[in-house]
Order: sequence, then structure tokens, then C-alpha cells
Amino acid sequence: MPLSRFAKMRVKDTIVFFGSARLPAPHQAQTEKARLKKAGEFTKEEEHRFNLRLRYYKDAVRLSYRLTQWSKSLPAESRRFLICSGGGPGIMEAANRGAAYAHGLSVGMNISLPFEQEPNPYITQSLNFEFHYFFMRKFWLMNMAKALVAFPGGYGTLDELFEVLTLVQTRKTEKRLPIVVYGREYWEGILNFKAMADWRMIAGQDLNEILFCDSPDEAFDYLTRQLTEIYLN
Repeated sequence: MPLSRFAKMRVKDTIVFFGSARLPAPHQAQTEKARLKKAGEFTKEEEHRFNLRLRYYKDAVRLSYRLTQWSKSLPAESRRFLICSGGGPGIMEAANRGAAYAHGLSVGMNISLPFEQEPNPYITQSLNFEFHYFFMRKFWLMNMAKALVAFPGGYGTLDELFEVLTLVQTRKTEKRLPIVVYGREYWEGILNFKAMADWRMIAGQDLNEILFCDSPDEAFDYLTRQLTEIYLN
């Protein structure tokens, strides 16, 4: 069970990264680019999206790296704010990769699927878990979480993000949970959060629970400031 392993490794809490398994690592991006060009699909619009997809991966690595360095600097007997991902490729890999580059521990909560989802090689092996059911995986992703970063993603990322937002909105989670939604162009293209407030489907103050940003530095400053204020003072 994760709980006993967390206790053994002195892990107190985590920062969870959500995001697409389909965002390529830099070495994979060149293969994708060549395939699109060969198929005649590498238009100006596709090139712009391709560059953003690659940037999101790199930004996730950078943000995770900085958060791990910060976490390691904290004077605590237990390990605070470890990076945690869904354990697979794409943004999940980038999150674990950044932590590994900073020589820190990181958690992977993998799910057994017939495609896409193999544990990435950057997870700390003693903190690498695999689940059969999504609901159990979601429970453990949330159980230790003290902050959430949602990078661009598909159905799974939307499902995870909105479940967390619902828990926060309805106060079904008692802890304060800083939430970063990363990648304005992507998110604003597929979701209109402001329209939900304008239509009074959510309260305007619900949007105050979210920081929308495009910069690892901005996300880092917000998360460390919030986590310090809520949990370290």
C-alpha cells in the first residue's frame, strides 16, 4: 500500500502534476515532426502547436526541477512537497524527470492501460505504484497532495482537474490546495472558465482558486509562496 511506503520513506506530502501522456519529449518531438512533414501536415498552425507542445514538456521539467530544489532546502525531518505524477509518459515523465535532475525523490501513480501508459524511467523506484482502478489512483493522487499543477492534456487531465476543482468548490477537501493551470493558449482554446462564471454556473470567486500562467518562474513563485504561507508558517 502507498501509505506504508510513504511512511517508510518519510514522505509527508506532494505536489501533483497532471497533463497529457501524448506530449513528446524533445528526442521524440523530432520523430513526430518528421512524420508530420512527410505526411504534408506540418502547416504553419501545426508548427506553432508543435513548438508549444515541446515547450510545455520543457517547462514542466524546469518547474519540477525548481520545486524539487526548493523542497530539498526545507529544514524538516520528513520529506516535504515531493513531485508526484500519474507515472506515465509526456507531462508525467517531464515532472518526474525534473525531480530526478535535481537529485530528488519523486512519486509515480501509474495506471494499467492497454496503450500509452508505461511507468517512466525517472520515478523513484521505491515510490512507483501501479493501480488497476482509476478511482483508487485518484484517491492516492489527492491523499498526499498539497498543490496541483495542470498542464495541457486530454480527457484524463480534464477529468482529474475538474474532480479536484469540484472537491475544492464543495469543500469536500478541508485542506487549502493551490492550483496552477499552465498554458493559457491551450486552456483558453478548449475551456472558457469565465463564461461559466458569466452564466452563473460557478461563482466568480471560484476562479480565485486557480492561477492561470505561462511561466515556470511565475508558477514556482506562486506555489512556494502559497505552500509556505499555508503549511510552513
